[in-house]
Amino acid sequence: MSYNEVLLQSYGSNDNFLFTRLAAKSVEIWSKLRAIGRDCWLASHLTAMPIQRAVHTRQLAYEGYGNPPEAIQLKSINIGDKPAADQVFVKWIAAPINPADLNQIQGVYPVKPTLPAVGGNEGFGKVISVGSNVKSVKEGDHVIPNKSGLGTWRELGLHSETDVFLIDNELPLEYAAVFQVNPPTAYRMLKDFIHLKKGDTVVQNGANSAVGKQVIQICRILGIKSVNVVRNRDNLEDLVKELKDLGADDVITQEELYGRKKKFPGVKLALNCVGGRSSLFLASLLDHGGCMVTYGGMSKQPVDCPTGPLIFKDISLRGFWMSRWYDIQKTPEKRQEMYKELAEWMKSGEMKKQAFVNNRLEDHARAIEDAQNKHEKKQLFLLD
Repeated sequence: MSYNEVLLQSYGSNDNFLFTRLAAKSVEIWSKLRAIGRDCWLASHLTAMPIQRAVHTRQLAYEGYGNPPEAIQLKSINIGDKPAADQVFVKWIAAPINPADLNQIQGVYPVKPTLPAVGGNEGFGKVISVGSNVKSVKEGDHVIPNKSGLGTWRELGLHSETDVFLIDNELPLEYAAVFQVNPPTAYRMLKDFIHLKKGDTVVQNGANSAVGKQVIQICRILGIKSVNVVRNRDNLEDLVKELKDLGADDVITQEELYGRKKKFPGVKLALNCVGGRSSLFLASLLDHGGCMVTYGGMSKQPVDCPTGPLIFKDISLRGFWMSRWYDIQKTPEKRQEMYKELAEWMKSGEMKKQAFVNNRLEDHARAIEDAQNKHEKKQLFLLD
């Protein structure tokens, strides 16, 4: 029975005037009660929702591909400071300028973020707050990008939980900022292709590169001998001393490699980042069943392989890309194990800190240009 029918039965059909007045009043009261109920419901739900505040931040972004110093622009934006349920709010602390970053801005790198994009694939930050569903990290943790393309040349960022990966909070800045690419590249190439034992020999070209120096140090730690090929230069003696101080067993020039004057028996693994003629002679040093892993092509020449060792020594050629390794990991355990071992070596001082040129975001044009043309020290953005 409706509310009006109840009134009608109570007051009788002849009391039309009184009934009409009461009905109208009841509708008015009922509407007010409904409004109060609605407002109470809204208030209870709004109170439970985080109040977003706009936070000012800066980032280095590009809207289209081009010459990196010209394509990159310093942008000031406002973002919300409260992460959604599956988000993480990160204060980025430091991020390097790597060759892959420059290639990405030029549009020639395999990983291509949706444009406009923030530059930088590597770096580390501190978690400021997390959403209600986030389980893998918490406030105060240090994180790095989970994969390439995140955009680390920024001061603040709201990211999906799956976009970041936890690292050791005790790692000093000089290690944490470059923890994602070069040390893991060296580590995986020494672990994943040939079962190396103490006393085995690894040969590499580009030995003075960032990865090459990591290879030398990990070989020293694991008791593996390293033969290191570098280009001839005016300060060769200084370079040889630097690499031997890191743990290199032998350092030879490209010309010495081509002349085959030195013999290195028992070479199990060759690491190639140059290509061309250098890769040909590097592979020729491999012993039976040896493997040459190519992870770069600085000469921009095709990888060459000696026919004889390929047939009679059954050597193999493989390629390696760190970003691909991260992509194919189904669970985090293998990555966590690698990070734990690398972090222990770094914190103990067994792996040396890298030298940087520190920059602020406003110095981006000069820093990126120097990264393109000067290779003695890596350029680093300090974002904190």
